[in-house]
Amino acid sequence: MKITAAITGVGAYVPEYVLTNTELEKLVDTTDEWIMSRTGIKERRILKGVDQGSSVMGIKAVQQLLDKTGTNPEDIDLLICATTTPDLLFPATANIISKGVGLARAFSYDVNAACSGFLFSLATGAQFIQAGTCKKVIVVGADKMSSIIDYTDRANCILFGDGAAAVLLEPSLDGYGLLDQVLRTDGSGEAYLHQKAGGSRRPPSQETVANKEHYIYQEGATVFKFAVKSMADVAAQVMERNHLSNDDVAWLVPHQANKRIIDATANRMGVGPEKVMLNIHRYGNTTNGTIPLCLADYESQLRRGDNLVLAAFGGGFTWGSIYLKWAYDGTAAAGAIKNEK
Repeated sequence: MKITAAITGVGAYVPEYVLTNTELEKLVDTTDEWIMSRTGIKERRILKGVDQGSSVMGIKAVQQLLDKTGTNPEDIDLLICATTTPDLLFPATANIISKGVGLARAFSYDVNAACSGFLFSLATGAQFIQAGTCKKVIVVGADKMSSIIDYTDRANCILFGDGAAAVLLEPSLDGYGLLDQVLRTDGSGEAYLHQKAGGSRRPPSQETVANKEHYIYQEGATVFKFAVKSMADVAAQVMERNHLSNDDVAWLVPHQANKRIIDATANRMGVGPEKVMLNIHRYGNTTNGTIPLCLADYESQLRRGDNLVLAAFGGGFTWGSIYLKWAYDGTAAAGAIKNEK
């Protein structure tokens, strides 16, 4: 029988510090009503402290995943970390996470596809399972977006938060797991959403720091327009290719970038709000953390055999959608998302 890659567990972590819209009103010229009406975000989590990178959150999310599933770290074959905010240019944040949770046998690496990175990583991890070369693969999305946000830029500072979540992939012979995917890239999107400096093109210097070139640059209107169309298109394409009606879809799991983008995707799919996973009001846009954080938040409501459509859009531009059939009853497995203590 055909081997598919099934999600068999979820772990998650968000920092304890809550940055509310009320607090942002004191930093920039904005209001809670303005933020909520345009983005749907009420608050976001921020990782505080010295030498605290994305790996800190990734380690906690993966550790919760291992604990919940009763998995021996030595049994993990591969760990992929989707991140746009790695601890260092090298080594990979995935390597740091692997050491932090005691993965003695696994190989690991990072994937950077901006906000689509978790989907790209999930599809990649599934290939190792389907090929029979790996039995247990962890895919973790972790981002400390606060590290590249200018908190005097009212257009961007309201959008992003910090967080991480991870899933375990294992082989299934019963048709559960990842069944189809549509993944896309359009490099012309670089001009509209990027970080100007910090890489080999413009290494860090006094000039780049003074010019605030290490923060997110975004032309919001262009990105919004492209995101609405792209996410909706690929989600609808996945449904059509797999002959799924809106009644067949148990959950839409969208990237949590903007409530209006999420609503547009759901409307295109014909899926009602009761079937849309939504936690943007609590965490904002955690980039690679958004989709797995949704799975963690909604795990108790997931049932074996549920059809899920995942959809994301990110800088680059990157976008994609994955169709998967959920592999277990989440009621007993669900655990609270860990907070920093």
